[in-house]
This record gives sequence, structure tokens and C-alpha cells, in this order.
Amino acid sequence: MSSMFDRKKVIRRYKVVAYAMLAVGLLILVKIVYISTVKRSYWMAVASTLKRDSDTILPIRGNILSCDGRLMASSLPQYELYMDFKAGGDENEKRDSLWEASVDSICIGLHEIFPEKTAKEFKEHLEEGRKKGSRHWPVWKGRVSYNVMSEVKKLPMFRLSANAGGFHFERFNARQRPFGSLAKRTIGDLFGAKDSARYGLELSYDSILRGKIGKKKRQKVRNKFLDLDVQAPVNGADIVTTIDVNMQDLAERSLIDELKQVNGNVGVAIVMEVKTGDIKAIVNMAKCADGEYYEIKNSAVSDLLEPGSVFKTASLMVALDDGVVDTTYKVDTGSGIWDMYGAKMRDHNWHRGGYQVLTLPQTLEYSSNIGVSRIIDKYYGKNPEKFVQGLDRIGIREDLKLPIVGYAPPRIRMPKKNKRGQYTNWSKTALPWMSIGYETQVPPISTLTFYNAIANNGTMVRPRFVKAVMKDGKVIKEYPVEVIKQRICKEKTLGEIRTILEHVVSQGLGKKAGSESFKVAGKTGTAQISKGAGGYKSGTMNYLLSFVGFFPADAPRYSCIVCIQKPGQPASSGFSALVFHNIAEGIMAQSIKLDVSDARDSLSVLVPDVKSGDLNAASYVLNWLGIKTNKDWNGDYTKGNPLWGVATTSTSGVSLKQGKKCASNIVPDVKGMGARDAVYALESRGVKVRLTGRGKVAHQSLAPGNRIRKGETCILKLEI
Repeated sequence: MSSMFDRKKVIRRYKVVAYAMLAVGLLILVKIVYISTVKRSYWMAVASTLKRDSDTILPIRGNILSCDGRLMASSLPQYELYMDFKAGGDENEKRDSLWEASVDSICIGLHEIFPEKTAKEFKEHLEEGRKKGSRHWPVWKGRVSYNVMSEVKKLPMFRLSANAGGFHFERFNARQRPFGSLAKRTIGDLFGAKDSARYGLELSYDSILRGKIGKKKRQKVRNKFLDLDVQAPVNGADIVTTIDVNMQDLAERSLIDELKQVNGNVGVAIVMEVKTGDIKAIVNMAKCADGEYYEIKNSAVSDLLEPGSVFKTASLMVALDDGVVDTTYKVDTGSGIWDMYGAKMRDHNWHRGGYQVLTLPQTLEYSSNIGVSRIIDKYYGKNPEKFVQGLDRIGIREDLKLPIVGYAPPRIRMPKKNKRGQYTNWSKTALPWMSIGYETQVPPISTLTFYNAIANNGTMVRPRFVKAVMKDGKVIKEYPVEVIKQRICKEKTLGEIRTILEHVVSQGLGKKAGSESFKVAGKTGTAQISKGAGGYKSGTMNYLLSFVGFFPADAPRYSCIVCIQKPGQPASSGFSALVFHNIAEGIMAQSIKLDVSDARDSLSVLVPDVKSGDLNAASYVLNWLGIKTNKDWNGDYTKGNPLWGVATTSTSGVSLKQGKKCASNIVPDVKGMGARDAVYALESRGVKVRLTGRGKVAHQSLAPGNRIRKGETCILKLEI
């Protein structure tokens, strides 16, 4: 029986199929090698038009807010505008014809949006880019806002998609400061287009403000590009600073005004809240080449200068706290010049014969260099280490570790001895001069922190610049008040120092810092500024004029330091004291709550209002009511011919004045009236009113009797 299965025939067919598949496989391999080598550049170019991997998505930088939530720095989108003259392919006749038909309209539209450049100049500029075949030709030289970009995008051809028309843009998150240069060095800034902080809180809190960069892929789907987010960006958080915008503005204006008056080179002013250490205002002004003052350096936290006489408070606090002297101690200052180990120590009034014998409090009140240095040298001259240890104890040498890049801690050296017991960094004159603020380097912020501790019942708190971090309107982190030293000295010492500082202002050299409305305590300071290797004898002398203190002295709320650097004479700490006075007065005035009675119209509250009309009739009614009247007209009343006039009221009665009945289109005379009556009289005639001051109308900008013009505004100046 023969088999129905022909094995040889099947094997032969199998081999044919197998060889055919092998040949196809080899062809595929050859094609793969060919594409991956010879045609690689072509297909990579095709792939690049379909997708682009790992494009970054920039997050929105967080805001910097004032203590009451007002924007001090914020990110707003800005755009750079470009044109791609090869959009749609190298040879696109349709695009070229569209360009020829639209270019004039485009340039006219650009001129209307950017009037600085003519339509002809725009056309020449764009045609230049077209001839070069640029794919990224700038339409405008700088960045523009979203509104401007939207207007440009409405122009012919520009309104098309980037692939069809060629118009495209790049987006940037630009940093804006609504209050301009206010507290600029403290708030900080960014490097141009980069999201990279330069200085200030922008740099110190950069990791919080910056957020996290996201990633996206750009994929071409059905001839359209789609952005596919791989990782969404995380926007930065907001930081709430301690800066009070009103106090900052007040401090800046007060300091600049005085710098201009005295021809100062550098000025610093800091206002700190006593209980919390919150920096409410910080000003750093330097005179520039154009003669104006700008913030170019944060001198308040970085300037290491000899503080001068404001340091004397720390010296005497150490002595009082150690119990080596008390407030009854007396010291002989001679005729104002004293020999200190071969060097001459002088008081500021040496040319007038000096102060002779002073009590310890008087050495501060009159800022006697000789008095303070003799006390410290007598009790610490043989053991200067103990004095410097006392400075450590009261906190004046403390490293505050501030969150401001460029901050410098105080430099007050500790005496050191070698193996033979000899001082290696000390001289006999070091201690006397250190005790009055020389041979030390203390930034203004450290001096203020020490005085703030005196105001804060002896508790030293770290200066605070940022209170909280917020995200989406919610507080995610708070920065609490940090206590550096719970007590800087004994309670008895603190009370004595505070009393002395009050006397410095009330009866000493700091009178210009005082106020008639509240008590002020503080200390003046004048120091010569050394000019490097040239020392103190290198031509014209520069001076550091300071005043540091707190107010109100009996219940301190704020402490403040003002420093002015100026060349030559006159060099009086009264310049800084005056700035302190203006700042303190302004801050306290902002917090005064006016009594409700101040809002009363003093001319119409105590007696009834009397309208313009028949003066005899008005006089009859007022007399019947028992209200005194003063008639300012002559002649008798004649029936049928009434005398028209106006009546004004006061605490003493009613004054009736003759006059013509004021027409509705004539400016009335409102001088002497209260605010309410004056506003009614003017606004009832269609005149807009603006008020300044308090009390009665002393001046009106529109002259009485003139015809009223539509839309006019009358400014009324009130005086008490």
C-alpha cells in the first residue's frame, strides 16, 4: 500500500519557503543597516519635526509680601517677539504672496503699537530678516507685556499659527516691584531674564520662591503639535516679610532729606519692633555720581565701622553689672584732654575747658570720652579679658546669623597671651579706645539689636525679616520670634541704663531726638572713619554720625538707629538725631486714633444751621431761640425788599452777613465754614471738592463770585 504523504515533495516545498523567509529577513537587516547609517541624518531630521523631548516648563516665582500682605515683588509674564521666515518650508509660494500682501499693514500696525519706530523702519528691519532667511528674527528689541503681545498677535499674518505665519514668542517671568526701589537692597532682585537671584531676600529664600521646574514633550499628532506634560512644574511659595511699607517710605524720605542737607555720602536707618525683633523699615542710601541717593549696598547689615560713642552704653553696662561702680561714682575728666599711656584722649568740648568732674550717668549724658575710658581702664586695665567677656554676656558681640547674604558679624577682639604671659594682640591704649567705640567693628544692625534688648526689658531677640511662608493663601511655615539671650544684665543695671538713656535725650546731647508728645531714650555717637592704611590723618576727615534709641521710653514699642557718613565739618550727631526724631514722630502719628469729636463740624454742631435768606427773619428766629447773633449790615428791613445774606455758626453764636443771593452757577464764599457746610455749598452747585487738613476752611482754590465751569474741582484747605 503506497503512502498518501509524499515526504520528499513536502520537504522540498518547506525548503523553498524557509529560504524565501531567510532572504526577506536578510533584506530587512540590510535595509535597517542602510537606514541607520546612510539615511540616519534624514530620518533624525524627520523625527525632530514630530517631537521634542524634555522641554522645560518654568514655574511661577513666588511673591514677596509686606507685613500687611501688600506686594513688594511679584512675577509677571513678559514676552520677546520673533518671526520665522521659513515657516511652512523653504519654498512656500503661498506664504510669500501672503507676506507681500500683508507686510505694509503689519508695519503700520507695529508702528501704532510701538510709536518709537516708524512703519518704514519696521519694514526695513523685517525685510532684512526675510532676506537672511532667519527663523528667529526679533520683531521688537525688548520685552513686552501680555497685553502688547496680544495686540501684535492680532496683526495680519501674525494671527496665524507659528507654522503657517511664522510669528512666535518666548515667555519669561519678569520680576516687578510695585513700590519701585522701596527697600530694594533688602527685598532683592534677579539677574535679568534668568530666574537667578542676585541679593537680598530673593537670594536668601531662593529655594522657596523659585519652585520646581517641570518637563514636557512636544508631539506631532495629525499634523498638529501637542504639549504633553511629563512632570508638572511646582510654583514657588510666597514669603511674608516684616517690612511695613508706610514706615519704610517714612524712613527713606526722612533720611534722604537730611543727607541732602548735610551733603552725606552714606545713610542708614533701621526700625525694629521691640517685642518681636521685626524689621519694619531698613534703608541703605549712598550718594551716586549724579548727586542722587540710591540703594546700592546693604550697609545696615554689612558695614563694619567703628561705632563710636553709641558703644559707651555697652561699656558702662558691663561695669555696672559687674558691680565695680554704681551711678553715684564720680570721675575727673580734667580740662577735656587726658593722657592715656602716651596718647591724648579728648572730649568734644576740650577747647572750652572740658567737663571737670562728672558722675557716671553724666559721662553718658554728655558723651565724655575721658570719663568712660577712665572708668573702664581703672577696673579692667589689668584684666581686659574680663571686659570683653562682659561684652559677650550683654550680647554686643553676638553673631546674629541674619538671612541676608553679605551680613557681617561684629568684630571685637578678645585679648590673647603667648606662653610667656605677654599679650600678642593688645596694647595699653587698646582698652581705653575700645571702651568708647574705637578698635571695634560693629554693623548698625548689631548695635540696634543691643539697644532693642535694653528696651525689651533685657531680652535680646534676633532681628526677623520674614514671618511666614504661604502657598495658595495658606500659611505653610512660620518663623517664630527667636530669643538670643533671655537677660543681658541684672534688672537693677537695666533700670539704671534706661534712666540714663532717657536723660541723654531729655537733658543731654540727644535733645534733637526728643518729642513733646512721648518720651524718647537713646544715645548719640560721633566717630572718625579711618581711611585704611592712611589712618586718621589722611587729609579730609570722614565722620560717622549716629543716634540709636527707642520710643516711647516708658513703654517701648520701636527701636531705631540712624547712621550718616559725611566728609568734613560740621560733624554733629544731631543730624542723625533729627532723622530719628522725624521717623519716631511719623510712626507714632500713624498710630494715633482720633477722637470721634474731631469729625464734628465745629461750625454747625453746637447751633442750628441757618440757610441763606432773609437776614431779619433769621435774626428774629435765632433771638427767639436764645442764640446770640452778630448783624453785619446797615439799614432797616423794608417790607417787600428783604435783605439776603448768609449765616455762619460758631461756638459763640451766629454771624449774619449781608450779600446777594448766590446764583447756582456762581462759586460761593465758603471761607470760615466747616468742612460739611463747605462741601454741601459747593457740591450742590456741581463743583467737585477735595479737602486737606482739619478744622475750618482757610483757603479755597476757586475764587468766590466766579462763574462755575463744568467739571471744576475746588481744593479746600482746612485749618484748626
